[in-house]
Amino acid sequence: MKRLFFILFIIPSIIWAQQPTGKTILEKIDKNMAAKSTITTSKMIIRGARQTRTIEVKSWGEGDEKSFTEYLAPAREKGTKMLKLEDELWIYSPSSDRIIKISGHMLRQSLMGSDLSYEDMMDNTELLEDYDAGVIGSETVDGKNCWILELRAKTAEVNYQMRKIWVDKSRYIPLKEELYAKSGKLLKRMELFDVTKIGNRWYPKKMIFKDMLKKGAGTEFIIDEIEFDKKIDAYIFTKASLK
Repeated sequence: MKRLFFILFIIPSIIWAQQPTGKTILEKIDKNMAAKSTITTSKMIIRGARQTRTIEVKSWGEGDEKSFTEYLAPAREKGTKMLKLEDELWIYSPSSDRIIKISGHMLRQSLMGSDLSYEDMMDNTELLEDYDAGVIGSETVDGKNCWILELRAKTAEVNYQMRKIWVDKSRYIPLKEELYAKSGKLLKRMELFDVTKIGNRWYPKKMIFKDMLKKGAGTEFIIDEIEFDKKIDAYIFTKASLK
């Protein structure tokens, strides 16, 4: 009877105590993924239904409220710039020498024909700020043991009302993610690769985004260089910098 009691009650209690809460996991993900500032050089490979395009960019960001991106290649995109200040986005096109403000429903449109929207590009908020999370299981992804988290948005203003994330148990970095509409319809899928130790954090240097409502093989985002928590000149985050 003592052995049966130990198996039925004590062992499950020990296992449960070892499992972190959804909130704890989100805190550790944010510690890896979020930063006071980032300076990034990257390329975006857009694998559409008819052709594949590669766009090279350099980006500067501060928290979730300021970001500036300059397109470096190809030649026809070179010089295009984007500035985000809080919830507002402006784009400068060198071909027309005009600055255009992107707002409202236009933010849901595809960014340069990719599988990301302007809203996706602008969203750099810490997960814990926007979501409540619960652990709903575990699974192996690419040979790594992962917690499966279900995230529910705290407010109706969040772009994706529900998310599922597969989080590496040892490094607390997402390896796979699914983004859902309020109706439960799967909208986008994301896979993360080449997880690298940078300073005191783990960070994925390759991500593949797939808009489930579009044709094509998805959009590959590759980070060539990234620096965290570096001081950025305030002038970068002004409209004057667009021209």
